[in-house]
Amino acid sequence: MNSELQAVIDFYEREKGIDRETLIQALENALMTASRKGMNAQDELRVEVDRKTLQVHAFTQVKVVGGFPNDETEISLLDAKAINPDVQVGDFVEHNVDPQSFGRIAAQTAKQAILHHIRNAEKGKIYDVHKDRAGDIATGTIRRFERNDIFVDLGVGEGILPQRERVPTEEYNINDRIRCYVVSVTNPPSGPQILLSRSHPNFVRRLFELEVAEIAEGTVEIRGIAREAGFRSKVAVWCQDPKVDPVGACVGLRGIRVKNIVRELGGEKIDIVRWNDNIEALVRNSLQPAELNTVEIDEVTQTVKVKVHQDQLSLAIGKKGQNARLTSKLTGWKIDISRDESAMGFEERVAMAIETLAKIDGIGEEQALVLVQNGFLSLEGIMAAEVSDLVDGDKIDEGTAASIRRAAEKAYEKQFGSSE
Repeated sequence: MNSELQAVIDFYEREKGIDRETLIQALENALMTASRKGMNAQDELRVEVDRKTLQVHAFTQVKVVGGFPNDETEISLLDAKAINPDVQVGDFVEHNVDPQSFGRIAAQTAKQAILHHIRNAEKGKIYDVHKDRAGDIATGTIRRFERNDIFVDLGVGEGILPQRERVPTEEYNINDRIRCYVVSVTNPPSGPQILLSRSHPNFVRRLFELEVAEIAEGTVEIRGIAREAGFRSKVAVWCQDPKVDPVGACVGLRGIRVKNIVRELGGEKIDIVRWNDNIEALVRNSLQPAELNTVEIDEVTQTVKVKVHQDQLSLAIGKKGQNARLTSKLTGWKIDISRDESAMGFEERVAMAIETLAKIDGIGEEQALVLVQNGFLSLEGIMAAEVSDLVDGDKIDEGTAASIRRAAEKAYEKQFGSSE
């Protein structure tokens, strides 16, 4: 039995990292539990395991009697004095019990209790190792998928990467090495839970802290991060020292620093923005490289109204509104981007008027072109004219002109309310 115990304890100590003393104490407690079935449910049993030889010794409290003992709870005075020469009749002494007498049921109970204590010790060790790691980056290996969750082997314990914390553009496979942000470490009754994330904005923050020495040492600060995981992130940086370029420090020589981060994020684009406490300057920095004509700040509604030249509009808004949306997240203000009509030339105004009228239900592009050529540039202009004024030979007859007038009135009412 000693060799078997030695093998088990050595295994858990070596492979699971559980302290040897903890394992031996678990064994003692397990044998104590088993004694309640194997030793007639005696409560006074004490089990001791030799720390070197792993020899099991069991002791129970028995009463000293003057005659012959009636049962296992009593011991004769003669036998008792062999244990303690000073003992008297009526005293209690510890009597050595043969551990083999625990029986088969006791042995099975002990095995279950030992496994229970070992599992608890493993859980305790996992929690102790990871309890202070929230906010750090952990590296592990993907071991299995359960429903929509990914379980990552972290060396000591497993972390959970739920679907909501994954990046939609990334693929995950068994045995892949993966780096994740540790969102939280909790210790419920079911065992430690380590929540991991690849999509959290702070994952980008921690990668910059690891890659950029100036951020790690506090020379450069990250003042804000806005992220759409897998697609694009905006990182606003600031430095008190005017001699240090915070953006350049993050980009690195020939872009090596930011390239390493982009590689870790699977190609996710990163815009590094210079932070400014002035909201107008911050918005201008964030929307770069788009050139902004005017920026108006509405403190009441927390809205920034931006006007840009026509050829800068798509650049400022970004693909599917992404640039404007991330700027809004980064600044905490609503961003309203529109074309600056005052900066338009004559040809641009004409093109815009045709485009606007052609979008009205009931007015086609060809009809919009004729209307604009005849000086009708807006809904208001069409509504102010007589039907006969809209007629243009073969291009727009009287019936078509009436339809155009009705379409304009309907569109105006839908946009602004009743025209009356």
